[in-house]
Amino acid sequence: MTVLFEPLTLRSLTVPNRVWMSPMCTYSAATEGPEAGVPTDWHFAHLAARAAGGAGLVMVEATGVHPDGRISPADLGLWNDRQQEAFTRITRFIRDQGAVPAIQLAHAGRKASTRQPWLGGGPIDPADGGWKTAGPSPIPFGDFPAPEELSTRQIADVIASFADAARRAHAAGFQVAEIHGAHGYLINTFLSPQGNRRTDAYGGSFENRIRLALEITEAVREVWPEELPLFFRVSATDWLSGDTDDPREGWSGEDTVRLAKELQARGVDLLDTSTGGMVPVAPIPVAPNYQVPFAARVRSETGLPTAAVGLITEAAQAEEIVSSGQADAVMIGRQLLRDPYWPLRAAAELGSRVQWPIQYGYAV
Repeated sequence: MTVLFEPLTLRSLTVPNRVWMSPMCTYSAATEGPEAGVPTDWHFAHLAARAAGGAGLVMVEATGVHPDGRISPADLGLWNDRQQEAFTRITRFIRDQGAVPAIQLAHAGRKASTRQPWLGGGPIDPADGGWKTAGPSPIPFGDFPAPEELSTRQIADVIASFADAARRAHAAGFQVAEIHGAHGYLINTFLSPQGNRRTDAYGGSFENRIRLALEITEAVREVWPEELPLFFRVSATDWLSGDTDDPREGWSGEDTVRLAKELQARGVDLLDTSTGGMVPVAPIPVAPNYQVPFAARVRSETGLPTAAVGLITEAAQAEEIVSSGQADAVMIGRQLLRDPYWPLRAAAELGSRVQWPIQYGYAV
């Protein structure tokens, strides 16, 4: 068996292989009323197909911990009982296929209140069904409206919202929770000097800028079962100073290593290592494996398990990443949208014998 299709154990949970579905927003929940944020038949079919297709872990897209934390009004949410109950059907099916159900808990911060991409994207005015966004400082993302600066009381409410959503996630049957600290969303804007100009305990020094990330992690870990793993998704670099020739001050790979050590000490079991999203324009060298070195560095310098993500499309490529020790797993995104059965096809290509759904009557 190839390393890619060997199991991985984190705490008491064993994931059957290292090919995992990356959280990808589909913007397909109801936008208002009692069904707002509730997973639908679309979400069930979308996620169920990837579990049947052989992914070892299936992660639900960014799910708002608060209505104002949604990227768009059509995002999934996990702040009420109706949402929690609706997720149980999804988690049950994923587990029945032998896969692990996971969910990414998120607050979009200054990049919230936007239209679905097929409706043009961009911010929605509160008069048109959007809402006022929030962030560490009143610094806009590009031409988006400037967010309102969160007070310390509001920060405490955000932390509580993450913990409450994590509690609901476990009650809904999820076995992995991931805190979304990447891509220019709320936690990421606290981390980066590009989004954080505060002068209180949540801004200024590195130690202050990581405070929210650590406090959310502690709050989630307190309510998340000890025997189950907790992930954290990070943008390992803003692709600004420290990692490129761009002179703008930003979050760097070195900062990520420092943060990873602090997260590990607080009970994070794996760093889901992405990059970018903090500024609208940055010199990002997009190519296959372009983000893998950041996952490899964290793993090498901290011992914290990592997942690599981004333009991983070939079976041999994924196998090389994990077998060479650059990451413990690969998060497959767009390739799984193109082909829900990519993990099973990759196993066949690499010569691993993996069971297809028994209803299909054969194995490869």
